[in-house]
Amino acid sequence: MMSAVRQPTERPRAAEPLVEIKGLTKLYPMDTGWLGKKRSWLSALEDVDLTVRRGEILALVGESGSGKSTLARLLIKLIEPTRGEIRYEGENIFGLSRAQVRGLRRKVQIVFQDPYSSLNPRHNVGQIVSEGINGLAPVFRRRRTNELLELVGLSPNIIDRYPHEFSGGQRQRICIARALAVNPEFLILDEPVSALDVSVQSKILNLLADLRDELQLTYVLISHDLGVVRHVADRVAVMYLGHMVEVAPKQLLFSNPRHPYTQALLSAVPMISSKREKRSRIMLAGEIPTAINIPARCRFATRCFRAIDVCWNEVPRLKEVEREHVVACFNHAPVAEALTR
Repeated sequence: MMSAVRQPTERPRAAEPLVEIKGLTKLYPMDTGWLGKKRSWLSALEDVDLTVRRGEILALVGESGSGKSTLARLLIKLIEPTRGEIRYEGENIFGLSRAQVRGLRRKVQIVFQDPYSSLNPRHNVGQIVSEGINGLAPVFRRRRTNELLELVGLSPNIIDRYPHEFSGGQRQRICIARALAVNPEFLILDEPVSALDVSVQSKILNLLADLRDELQLTYVLISHDLGVVRHVADRVAVMYLGHMVEVAPKQLLFSNPRHPYTQALLSAVPMISSKREKRSRIMLAGEIPTAINIPARCRFATRCFRAIDVCWNEVPRLKEVEREHVVACFNHAPVAEALTR
């Protein structure tokens, strides 16, 4: 499938920041004690720092429970943080008025994982795609809907049909058209192809790449499929148990990951090579631990094959190990060294 995916246009790394995330934390109370005092907290995100550059495709990767979806919901202000901020074009979105939030929602849209459950089965395609432009006169709304359908590779003749009449790939195109109706500049793609047949995935990825170039969009792509990430992302951010552990340009991350968690993830990716290169698989012990009342230490220490004493006593912070490559690890090492241990 991936051989059919076109490489998106390379973007300059010096592009200006569109979104700046600082110290973002989201805690959920789990139970209460005497007089309603909270006794335990689930840490969905903690002290996350990240920048999304205008025009890029930034991929968020990590196991289930790593905080990717929580970060996505915070980016579109569906939930409020415990602390920290997200600045969109320099303005903290959590300090916006109700009217300003409506303006933000026109700039930031989301495409969900399951294209069927995210569509109202009682609405036809025209109603679904035009949800965000109902303020237009009917003739202009229909014209705009037809344009959007053509933009995503669908015929305007389907405008009166219903979601159950379409394949998964066609439904996802309808979802993309709906997201584009309000002329956004920033799209959050939450596992946009994981629910689709393999034969359809490359077509949707190519469509998204073309739309990014044509409409000057910025994407945050949430994905567990590192094959997809390798073909479409400009930069990759790796999350583990609510922490950001490594961020780097795609080429750097895949050729020389420095965090042991990233190295383990990439060692499991199937690799096709005419030279029949052998690559050691890094097996992690145990499962991702609970996020409730996590001690002040490295969250990966319980599964890490390179943990040292300091990992059990301090929280590592992101630091630059080479240009534009940041890692949160006390004992980071190039992949060649990691795989020989």
